[in-house]
Amino acid sequence: MSLVLHNTLTRSKAPFVPLDATNVRLYACGPTVYDRAHIGNARPIIVFDVLFRLLRHLYNAKNVTYVRNITDVDDKINARAAERGISIRDLTEDTASAFRADVDALGVLRPSVEPRATEHIAEMIALIEKLIARGHAYAADGHVLFDVPSMPAYGRLANRTLDEMEAGARVEVAPYKRDAMDFVLWKPSEPDLPGWDSPWGRGRPGWHIECSAMSWKHLGEVFDIHAGGIDLVFPHHENEIAQSCCAFGNDVMANVWLHNGFLQVEGEKMSKSLGNFTTIRDLLNDWQGDVIRLAMLSTHYRQPINWSLKSLQDSEKALAGWFDMAGEGAEPRPAPGVLDALNDDLNTPKMIAEMHAMKGAAGKKSLAGTLDFLGFRAGEFADWRAATAPEPNIPVAEIEALLAQRLDARRTKNWAAADVIREKLSAHGIAIKDSPDGTTWEVMR
Repeated sequence: MSLVLHNTLTRSKAPFVPLDATNVRLYACGPTVYDRAHIGNARPIIVFDVLFRLLRHLYNAKNVTYVRNITDVDDKINARAAERGISIRDLTEDTASAFRADVDALGVLRPSVEPRATEHIAEMIALIEKLIARGHAYAADGHVLFDVPSMPAYGRLANRTLDEMEAGARVEVAPYKRDAMDFVLWKPSEPDLPGWDSPWGRGRPGWHIECSAMSWKHLGEVFDIHAGGIDLVFPHHENEIAQSCCAFGNDVMANVWLHNGFLQVEGEKMSKSLGNFTTIRDLLNDWQGDVIRLAMLSTHYRQPINWSLKSLQDSEKALAGWFDMAGEGAEPRPAPGVLDALNDDLNTPKMIAEMHAMKGAAGKKSLAGTLDFLGFRAGEFADWRAATAPEPNIPVAEIEALLAQRLDARRTKNWAAADVIREKLSAHGIAIKDSPDGTTWEVMR
C-alpha cells in the first residue's frame, strides 16, 4: 500500500503525494535550547525520525530533505542565562550540544539540515518586509505585528473562529496593537539582550517568524510535510501558516500537517510541582536508548501516551527477544507487514505486533533488517544489558557446574534430568538459552 497520513489541516487521512518525488521535504519544530529536553520533547523527535526513515525508504535517501530547527533566540533563553550567570551564547551552545547527545542516544538520525534561528535573521527581516508590503503587517512603537484580521482563513488549522481563539488564548494587551489577536513579528531589544539592526530599529524576532523563515530558506515557499506536537497547533503553527501564506500569496504553507499527542507520566500530567518531570538524560541514566525508543513507539503517535515503568520494562523484554532471534547481515529494510503498518499513518503498535509475529529462518532475516531500518542497535543494547545485569544469588561456579551436568544429561537424551536442572537454575533467577553455538545464561531482571 502507498503511504497514508492523517492531515491536521483536513482532519482526515489521505494518500501522501509529494510535490516532487525527487525532492520530498519535511520540517519539524526542534528545541528551544534553554534547558535539557524532557521526555515529552522526545516523542516527536522519535516519531518523526521514523517518518524520515520511511520517506527515505520510499523515495530514496538522496531525494528526502528533513529540516529540524534550533531556536537559539528566545525570552526563556535570556532569562535562564541571567539566572545561571552565564552568557547567552554559552547557554545555547551547551544546551544544543546536550540535546544532540541525548537524541543520538535514542537512535535518532541527524536531520538533513539543522538551522539555527540566529543564523536566519536576514530571512526573517525579508519576510516581515513582504508582509508589510502586502498589507498583512504593520510597524508600531518599535514593534512589527501581524494583522490577524487581514487573513480571512486564520484559524483553519486550529479549526476555531477568531472569537474562539481569542477567548482561549493568553492575549498580550498592548496599546500599539490594532487587534487583540495581532502577534509580534519583531520587537525592540534592550542593550544587554541579543539584538540585530533592522528597518524598525535594533530588535529581535518573535518566535513564530523564526520557523517560517527557516522553512522558506531550506524547503521553499510550499513544502510537503510540517510536523510537531499537538500543543503547537495554536498559536505557533497557526501563526506560521499566516506568515508564510500571506508573505508569498499561497493557500498553504505545507500540504500535510502532522501532530503527535500529549504525554502523561503514570497517568498524570508531567510537571515539576508533581515531582514527575523527567528529562531525556534522566531516563538515559537508567535505560538504554533503544528501550526508550520502543516504549515511545508502543502507542500510536496521534494518541495520548501514558509513560510508565511498565512500558519500559515491556520494551526491554521485547528487544531482548528480538535481538536474540534476529539473524545478522540482513539489509536495513522493513519487512512487508511492518512497511504496511507504517504506511498506514505510522501505525507503530501494528508494526510492533508484526515484529512479534516473525518466526522461523525467514523471520530471523526480516526481523534483523527491520530492527536496523527502525534504528535499533543490537550492540549498544547488548552492552547495556551486560553492564546493568544484576548479580546472581548463587556462585558462578555452581551455575557453571549445573550447566555442565545439564549438558551431560542432554547428550544422553535424559531430558527429564536436563529439565530439572533448568528449573533449579530458574528458581535462583537464572535464565538459560540454548543455541547451535552452545548454552548461555543470564540473571533474570
